[in-house]
Amino acid sequence: MHNQSAHEISHESSVLSEYIAGTLDRDIPRDVALKTKHHILDTIAAILSGSRLRAGRLAAAYVGSFGGNPEAVVLGTSLVLPAASTALANGMAGHADETDDSHLAGRFHPGCGIVPAALAIAEHQDRSGQDLLRAVALGYDIGARTTMALGFNRPDTARHSTHSLGPAFGAAAAAAALFRFDATRVRHVLSYATQQASGVPFWQRDKEHVEKAFDFGGMGARNGVAAATMVAAGFSAVDDPFSGKHNLFTAFGENPNPSQLTDGLGSRFEIMRASIKKWCVGSPIQAVLDATVALIETNNLKAEHVRRVIITMPDDRIHIVDNRTMPDVCVQHLAALALVDGTVTFESCHDRERMNDPAVTAIRRLIELVPSAELTIATPARQAIVEIETTDGRHLRHHAKAVRGTPDNPMDGSEIEAKALDLMEPIIGSGRAAELIHNVLRLDELTKVRDLRRWLAA
Repeated sequence: MHNQSAHEISHESSVLSEYIAGTLDRDIPRDVALKTKHHILDTIAAILSGSRLRAGRLAAAYVGSFGGNPEAVVLGTSLVLPAASTALANGMAGHADETDDSHLAGRFHPGCGIVPAALAIAEHQDRSGQDLLRAVALGYDIGARTTMALGFNRPDTARHSTHSLGPAFGAAAAAAALFRFDATRVRHVLSYATQQASGVPFWQRDKEHVEKAFDFGGMGARNGVAAATMVAAGFSAVDDPFSGKHNLFTAFGENPNPSQLTDGLGSRFEIMRASIKKWCVGSPIQAVLDATVALIETNNLKAEHVRRVIITMPDDRIHIVDNRTMPDVCVQHLAALALVDGTVTFESCHDRERMNDPAVTAIRRLIELVPSAELTIATPARQAIVEIETTDGRHLRHHAKAVRGTPDNPMDGSEIEAKALDLMEPIIGSGRAAELIHNVLRLDELTKVRDLRRWLAA
């Protein structure tokens, strides 16, 4: 086939491919390394807990039926399978519910796609924990910059799904780095990633979090690994998927700005702008629960005190959580559940039977959801206001501005570890979960990522 000559390669492709190629030889700042460990830990916990949810179980059974070379472990199982199969299963388990991390500016869930891909190739290539850290941080950089460079408008009007595109390019970049490809082969990986790029935002109509798990995590993880392993097998490709008559931006861009692919690369680390969820529910609901629980705790509020609830949310994402059939993405259900129980837990917000609980449905009928254009443009983003009128005539109000777990109000290390332990303990036991946390937090000291298998497998 005819490849573009060097002078035809765009500045963005040249800079990006050289940067990805040098990843494993480049130090990252200590604060970036620590935050990367926290996101890897949070994602591993999401995968392990998700391995017992429907999407995770289906994905593991699906890839297990094909078998193949034992290259990487399917977390929470005894399966050791080809890297692409493993990435698919772990990616779907990572987004089997709404436990995993998010990135607001990139409008995607990075961990559930990038971490499974990086883990699979790190095992496949027998890389160190330090290599894994650097590759994951890179994946967040490339995934976020790709979606931002495409220039999508509001989430409720976008034609393509950033939640599918971001993980795909982040996973491909992380996998290419772990293969130690030179710049030319990196561009070929990005070319195959572009050809596999997909994602239509009808995932919002998914009623069981199965296709959504594929769209957000499994597809991008698998496709990124496939792109890298194909190039490793000798596949050639177009040298620059980001320029020429037809390219990524002409196919997917709304208001494209290719320069954002490399803007701040090496100085602005996108993982520092990613969020770890306090609540294991959809991202737009985080502020609502922050506000609701604050009102409960401050006013010793009980369900029987409630006469009316008004929830005001950004109008560009309210549709994602309005009266959904899945409990962990239904804002009315979760607010009512919090008022009945005093808070929500991982168990309660995944209990479908509670959606029919008379005590919960009684409070849910009192809730009015109000879209706000002002909150859509407010800074920090994803704010919410909860107002409660009580039976004794009080009017209570809490405006949650900086959501807990976001860069504006981050959880500390002990909170992140406690969340991970709570999620992993039922799957691998308290002792192994504590040991896994310890080893993830010392990833930069591990000579082999494969050494984690003893804690990641069932």
